[in-house]
Amino acid sequence: MAETAARRGDPRALWGDVRSIIALGVNYGPEGDPLAALADPFAGNLSVYARHRDYHDVVKGKLKTLAGWIVANAGGDVKVFVDTAPVMEKPLASAAGVGWQGKHTNLVSREWGSWLFLGSIFTTLELAPDTAGEDHCGACRACLDICPTKAFPAPYRLDARRCVSYLTIEHKGHIDEEFRAPIGNRIYGCDDCLAVCPWNKFASAARDMKLSAREELMAPRLADLVRLDDAGFRALFSGGPVKRIGHARFLRNVLIAIGNSGEPALAALAREKLDHASPLVRAMAVWALSRLAPRGEVAELADMRAARETDPNTRAEWLSALEKTA
Repeated sequence: MAETAARRGDPRALWGDVRSIIALGVNYGPEGDPLAALADPFAGNLSVYARHRDYHDVVKGKLKTLAGWIVANAGGDVKVFVDTAPVMEKPLASAAGVGWQGKHTNLVSREWGSWLFLGSIFTTLELAPDTAGEDHCGACRACLDICPTKAFPAPYRLDARRCVSYLTIEHKGHIDEEFRAPIGNRIYGCDDCLAVCPWNKFASAARDMKLSAREELMAPRLADLVRLDDAGFRALFSGGPVKRIGHARFLRNVLIAIGNSGEPALAALAREKLDHASPLVRAMAVWALSRLAPRGEVAELADMRAARETDPNTRAEWLSALEKTA
C-alpha cells in the first residue's frame, strides 16, 4: 500500500517513518495594485497567482532542489508536496513559524504579508522544531469586510461555497444568481481578502522571473477573451493554472464579467454565445444579454428561444429574462 501511495505522491507513503516536516513559503507578491483591474468594466481580473507560470511547477522545482541538498548533506528519505496531496499546509506553516493563519484563513507573514505559496518536505531526519507563528491580526477586520460574497461567517471561518475563488475555479456547474453581481469582473479567483491585509506593507514583489506577471494577463480585454476558441484559450494560458478549468467554465466566468460591466457596447459579445454548445456558456450569455441589451430585444429573443432550449438552466434564464422585461 505504501508503494502505491508513493507513486501517487501521497504523504502516507512516508508517515510511518517521518520524523520532521519542513514547511516553506515562496513569495509571489505583485508589482502593483492587484485589484486595479476591478475598476475597468472592459477588462477581466485574474488572481495574482494566475498571471504567471503555474506555481505548482515553480515551487516544486525549488523544493526538489532543497530536498536533494538535504539528502546529499544529511541523508534520510524525503518527499515534497505543493498543494498536490492531503497535506494541511497552512497549519503546518503556522506551526513552523512561517506565519499565522489570519482571519481570512490564509497564511500571513510579518515579513512577506499575504503573498506566499506554501510547500512542505517530509523527511525521516530528526530536526529541532521552530517556534509556532503568533497571531497578529488584532482587531482588524479588513479581509472579512471586503469579501464581495460575504464568504466569512466569522473570523477564521470560510464558507467555501460562497468564495469567489471556489465559484470561478472549482465549481463546475451554473453559478447561482445571488453571486453573479458580487463576482464583478473576477474571471479567475479573487485576491480581495489578501490584498487589503495591513501586513502587506512589508510585502515585496516576487524576485523569481517565473512568478512575474505576464503583461497580457494584467487586465485582459473581455472582448478578446470571450472570442477565444478552445485552441486560443489553451495557447493564451499555456503553462499557467487557468487552463485547468477548461474553455466552457472560463467563458462562463467571462460572460458574468460582461454582464456586470454595465456597458451596452458589450451586449453583442453575449449575443454571439447564445448558440454555444455548452449550456454553461449559453445560460450566462442569456443572463449577460438580459442586463445589457434593450428590454424589447431581450423579450423578443426570449419568446423565440425559451421553448426550444433543451437545457433546463438556460431555459430558466430565458424565462427569468422575459419576466424582468414585463
